[in-house]
Amino acid sequence: MIYGHGDDRWRYGHISADFSSNVYYGADNSALLDYLRGHFDDLLHYPEPAPHTLEARLEEAYGLAPGTVCVSGGATEAIYLIAQAFAGSRSAIFQPAFSEYSDACHQHGHFVKHIFAQADLFSGDGIISEAQIPDGTQMCWICNPCNPTGHIYANELVERLIASHPGCIFVMDQSYAAFTRYPLPSPAELAAHPNLLVLHSLTKSHAVPGLRLGWITGSARLLERVRSCRMPWSVNALAVAAGMFFAEEIGSSSQTRGRLSGLDGLLEECRRLRESIASLEGLRVAPTHTHFFLCRTENSTAAELKDYLAREQGVLIRDASNFPGLDEGCFRIATQKPEFNKILLSGLNSFISTNK
Repeated sequence: MIYGHGDDRWRYGHISADFSSNVYYGADNSALLDYLRGHFDDLLHYPEPAPHTLEARLEEAYGLAPGTVCVSGGATEAIYLIAQAFAGSRSAIFQPAFSEYSDACHQHGHFVKHIFAQADLFSGDGIISEAQIPDGTQMCWICNPCNPTGHIYANELVERLIASHPGCIFVMDQSYAAFTRYPLPSPAELAAHPNLLVLHSLTKSHAVPGLRLGWITGSARLLERVRSCRMPWSVNALAVAAGMFFAEEIGSSSQTRGRLSGLDGLLEECRRLRESIASLEGLRVAPTHTHFFLCRTENSTAAELKDYLAREQGVLIRDASNFPGLDEGCFRIATQKPEFNKILLSGLNSFISTNK
């Protein structure tokens, strides 16, 4: 679904406020940029065919055993590598979720079963139970924190799911772990599960989507199979350098979350924005554990609202109607600066007024 994601501003003219992408707007990457300027000469040489040095450094930073980190060109490449490594599996995907799980599975011949929350996402977080995973499932994909809803599957539930299905490989995408105060388990804690692979993304936690750098932590046995599908030189020299730079932060007690010194302010601004949108006529807002959240317009479609906001207000939102389990009124908002949030609210009010 190459054209089904957010940040599709190329479809429109001038966009002054972008709420469609979950990338954190407030990251300070000045130190990273200074560091990378000292590594431009690396571009004149091939990087390691496989980024073993960076993997070893990350294993050291996390306190993990050798062979338990697999670096990739972003979390999306990691998803496709896993799907390829276990091609033809019977996969279950907790929905709604990032579309690339399903796309990667279908590309590599998986039989895919979608598992939907039992509760209304707009009245609660939804519940996934052990009984919902079909018998014979070989892989189970979980986005936690979940994109697009922002909710979190409780640690106790995830532990029960993994423990009660020892023959199933669980893939848990923690790309948004840096944007919640919910105490998610660390890679070292999750390493106790031999049937679990965990995805990590610098795109989200450090706001560097152009670098394309992520990694998988998990069982050395499973990751050996994943690495066999990785192309030589798939992680470029500057991405490797950035990984070495960020590895210095990972060993801290707060891990990557500590870097987001403004997280409390971001989450508080998210609360204010959610409450403001919920007060508007014909709009519903779902609960969230992070800085982005799901909304629904009940008097139009999300596509109509998105088009109006983009063309008339210069505001971009994420039409979420293409997520399995969501209807044509659903859209996703990622909290931005207060001045941008005011522009969004003004645009929503204008849309509601023109459609009465």
